[in-house]
Amino acid sequence: MKELNKYIDFSKEVEEGIKNGKPIVALESTIISHGMPYPQNVEMANQCEKIIREAGAVPATIAIMNGKIKIGLEKDELELLATAKGVKKVSRRDMAAVIAEKEIGATTVAATMICAHMAGIKFFVTGGVGGVHRGYEETMDVSADLDELAQTEVTVICAGAKSILDLPRTLEYLETKGVPVIGYQTDTLPQFFTRESEYKLQLRMDSPEEIAGMVATKEQLGLKGGVLVTDPIPQEFSMDKAYIDTIIDKAVKSANDENVHGKDITPYLLAYIVEETGGKSLDANIHLVYNNARLGAAIAVAYNKISK
Repeated sequence: MKELNKYIDFSKEVEEGIKNGKPIVALESTIISHGMPYPQNVEMANQCEKIIREAGAVPATIAIMNGKIKIGLEKDELELLATAKGVKKVSRRDMAAVIAEKEIGATTVAATMICAHMAGIKFFVTGGVGGVHRGYEETMDVSADLDELAQTEVTVICAGAKSILDLPRTLEYLETKGVPVIGYQTDTLPQFFTRESEYKLQLRMDSPEEIAGMVATKEQLGLKGGVLVTDPIPQEFSMDKAYIDTIIDKAVKSANDENVHGKDITPYLLAYIVEETGGKSLDANIHLVYNNARLGAAIAVAYNKISK
């Protein structure tokens, strides 16, 4: 544990929150460095943290800075992450190298889960998780997020898997790995930009307290792995399904034509969709993250009450 401690650095706010027994909510950082343009990325990050504080929890945006896993970012660190060139996109496979080389790294869902678990943080808010990519039968491209959910005990609150993915295969993969996928006030998998899909979920829960109770029970039973909570985008920001699906199909074709793959594909597809929608998809993305922050904080607060 001493060896691990030398690699983790807490912000003053998070350190105080842990000391005082407050609920902590983790936030990823690739959405800042690779998911949104400046200055919307900084505005989004600051507003997410504000939403979590107002709900009675402590936000902990996670990134890698100067050889340290930073649990909670100060204002200047957040600005640096949002504006610096060459920020590394860090998943499990990249963490040791980026830390050893003292580079700036933005953590993906998988890496944020790892770091949150190291820091004892149980709840993590993001936009959408990765999954099985379209064309899997040829590329074997599956996001590391899914395996992380199978092994790391963190509850992830999202707006579903990104709709650029192969959603039926993503759900099948999660089922095979034994990951509970909860629909928050929905019976179907939210499709990131849209509230619903044709893909039915096995679990539905309608309150933060219900989800917190399930997470606590899972822990008491000693069941390993994470929990995925899917929270539909608010109705007023949900995009027309036929419209966004057509644009996603074009984006995937463009990526294939330009031979974009691996960790570059998601930022490429999201940027393409933002351009094609005239920024409407970016606005939807921002508001679904805010919505997830509200729910994630509410679950963390509810869990904190029943675990004392």
